[in-house]
Amino acid sequence: QVQLVESGGGLVQAGDSLRLSCAASGRTFSDYAIGWFRQAPGKEREIVAGISLGTWFGGSTYYTDSVKGRFTISKDNDKGTVALQMNSLKPEDTAVYYCAAAQGSFIRIRDYEYNYWGQGTQVTVSS
Repeated sequence: QVQLVESGGGLVQAGDSLRLSCAASGRTFSDYAIGWFRQAPGKEREIVAGISLGTWFGGSTYYTDSVKGRFTISKDNDKGTVALQMNSLKPEDTAVYYCAAAQGSFIRIRDYEYNYWGQGTQVTVSS
């Protein structure tokens, strides 16, 4: 049984930082891509960042324009986790953040291309 569990969300003020973590278990994810998505109230779910865990594209990353220079996605192979470091947070970053896994190591940006999803963690940024 594949499980993705997010942690690290919370309530912060604008300009603060948060670090989200996605713990993956249930199989070997060496040929997967991991994406961080978010969904704000009344809005569609959007990709925030992605990282390839595979051999061919291993370590390659993707960021949506609105978070470039502020967010960093990284992997810890020993711990089996993927982190999303979020700096200089803005109120518009407020959303439920999800991590997702897609089979095949190239990064996908569409949510329907991901096979497994975590339960989500709330991030709230006050102004």
